[in-house]
Amino acid sequence: MKYINKNLSIEKVKVQDISKKFGTPTYCYSYGQLKKNIDDFKKNFSSFAPLICFAIKSNTNVNLIREIRKFGLGADVVSIGELMMALKAGIDPKKIVFSGVGKTTDEINYAIDKKILLINAESKSEIIEIERIARSKKKIVNIGIRLNPNTDAKTLKQISTGKKENKFGVDEKTFFALVNYSKLSKNISLKCLSVHIGSQILDYKPYEKMLKVVDKIIKKSNHKFKFIDLGGGMGISYEKNNKKLNYQKYNIAIKKFLRNHKSKIIFEPGRSIVGNIGSLISKVIYIKENGKKDFIILDAAMNDLMRPALYGANHRTLPAIKTNQTSKKIYEFVGPICESTDKFTTLKKFQKLKEKDLVVMCDVGAYGMSLSSNYNVRPKPSEILIKGSKMNVIKKRQKLKDLI
Repeated sequence: MKYINKNLSIEKVKVQDISKKFGTPTYCYSYGQLKKNIDDFKKNFSSFAPLICFAIKSNTNVNLIREIRKFGLGADVVSIGELMMALKAGIDPKKIVFSGVGKTTDEINYAIDKKILLINAESKSEIIEIERIARSKKKIVNIGIRLNPNTDAKTLKQISTGKKENKFGVDEKTFFALVNYSKLSKNISLKCLSVHIGSQILDYKPYEKMLKVVDKIIKKSNHKFKFIDLGGGMGISYEKNNKKLNYQKYNIAIKKFLRNHKSKIIFEPGRSIVGNIGSLISKVIYIKENGKKDFIILDAAMNDLMRPALYGANHRTLPAIKTNQTSKKIYEFVGPICESTDKFTTLKKFQKLKEKDLVVMCDVGAYGMSLSSNYNVRPKPSEILIKGSKMNVIKKRQKLKDLI
């Protein structure tokens, strides 16, 4: 995304033209950026050729997942719906891992029937249920056990998953007990040690610490794991001053780990694949003056983009057309929903806006549409994939008549 003759453009298409054709609010995805992200990810870890399983929860658009599948990626799913979505997009079942702490009997049944690569279990009760279902089907089911390494990912507490107070995985003592239990079972085959410490991680050091814990656990377990699932969590730069995760240093740490363990590495990236490919175009409905601050009331709301309300997350906001006028007032960008948390960002020295102007919120490809809702009976936006100068609708805007 860049300005061409003062017009903000996604690849070769002006934001203004997208708005004219599809209305607002509208999600747009850059195919070129998607390709670049996947190529960079593969290149940085090419020395050990990991299985890359895209985290479906980050973006659930089936047409976008189809494009991701064409690059050879698998899928990380956390519900029967996500598993169905991955299969509908054509992802090979043998490249699908099923994660999550609360898999139901129906979900486990479905996953076993579809012969997916792994079910990553997170408790003894879950393993007993997988074993019971596998026995009833007279099958042997491949599982992983998710370890909670008690590692601080140095990220937002709402998206930390690898500390002992988090609900995910099992502690060291329980892990060893479950390894021993699995070895005695005739219907489950323990193939994988799984671990995931959080999301939006920008420092490779927590990963290094995690790998040291995993190394120690494997040695003590005396079990050969075919797969080591390191999860995802790789962060992206949401602001210009944010540092980026150093893939090369993480790669070095994994190669060092693999000297002692001849296992296949699995990654579950989501945000790092689709986060910066997405933009949300919105129109200014009203400008409401309020002393030193003006409320910029947009037609996009927290139901369209939940991250700011949910996490206090900040997304760069840009005007669709550049001018040389700067507002002397503070701008608070808000939506029309009847909640005080329905606001996106507060900015000083933003370009002067007027009603019906367009603004674009950046880096919304991950946990944008996938967290959206119909709160206040608002239809979900359309989704557009942009490839060069071509615009393809990959999901139509919802209609009120379909909601009511």
